[in-house]
Amino acid sequence: MTSNPDKLGLLLHDATRLLRKRFAQRASGYGLTSAQWRVLAILARFGSASQARLADRLEIEPISVSRMIDRMEQAGWVARVPDPTDRRIKMIVPTERSRAAEAEMKALAASVYDEALEAFSPEARNALLSGLTTLITTLSASSGEPPTCDEMKEPK
Repeated sequence: MTSNPDKLGLLLHDATRLLRKRFAQRASGYGLTSAQWRVLAILARFGSASQARLADRLEIEPISVSRMIDRMEQAGWVARVPDPTDRRIKMIVPTERSRAAEAEMKALAASVYDEALEAFSPEARNALLSGLTTLITTLSASSGEPPTCDEMKEPK
């Protein structure tokens, strides 16, 4: 750890911001914003989500998610369907268009991650991933919230 642990939040924030920016640059040909790509990534992972859940995961206001989903629905990326357990809730589901782009999205993300980690030795990569996994597990347990990453095992 650095001699100044106060930098942790800033370093994590900057790393995330730069990863998102690089991904957005590489994915610009799809006509989606970074936030819209994040919606598609959440849907690829979970299959569907309510607008409230998306707002929570994206850390933005529900009204902003609603407007974003309106644009994505008009462009054919997502659809709104009734929740089978609560008809008042609309679930956001990926369309065939977004499912078709999923493999390309994963390949783009992998290339960005490879670029970001290229200066790390395999041992340093494993240490970084292991440390972040421990951090997430620790903070999730103390907050009573489940970890957000479903691969909370040792890095491969």
